[in-house]
Amino acid sequence: MERIICLLAGYLFGLIQTGYLYGKAHKIDIRNHGSGNSGTTNALRVMGAKAGAVVFLGDFLKSLLPCLVVRVLFKDKPEFIYLLMMYTGLGVILGHNYPFYLKFKGGKGIAATAGLIVATDLRMTLLCIVAFLSIVIITRYVSLGSLVVAVILFAWLALFATLGAYGLDQKLLPEFYLVTAMISGLAFWRHRANVGRLVRGTENKISLNFGKK
Repeated sequence: MERIICLLAGYLFGLIQTGYLYGKAHKIDIRNHGSGNSGTTNALRVMGAKAGAVVFLGDFLKSLLPCLVVRVLFKDKPEFIYLLMMYTGLGVILGHNYPFYLKFKGGKGIAATAGLIVATDLRMTLLCIVAFLSIVIITRYVSLGSLVVAVILFAWLALFATLGAYGLDQKLLPEFYLVTAMISGLAFWRHRANVGRLVRGTENKISLNFGKK
């Protein structure tokens, strides 16, 4: 029951579409411009640096906060808590990517994934920040940096959960691996068009001179 509650609660938080709401406040439907999704990168490209920062922060917090609440509410179940956080994060990402009231047309879930990462492990957070920024600065491919973060998320959590770092009951490890793989897999699924363009060398590069929209 706790799993279902965390997944559904996460989905409800994910429905807070920061990019869509920010765009509407500025009389624009972000989904009709640029790449057509309501996430941070498209907001940055279409509406500028300020919009990108606001959208990232909103999507980041809507994942970070419920995951931290789960840590508090279930602190008496340490063998179970990180699994429930994964369910919560998965729910947020699903709500962000597939909001029912916007005909399931949302973002790609990377800012929401970042919130889950920070709530889970600060060491993993630092590694992801360094990897993401290094890749984006060198290649200017936000999609590539995002996908590397997704790989780090799964590899890190699978490794350290196996080593007992998160205090998970051994019987819960296969389920933990599965939910974590789904989170990482969603990033690749939502970026499947980007992957194709990366392979072909036609992926859009982000400008590091964002302007002041």
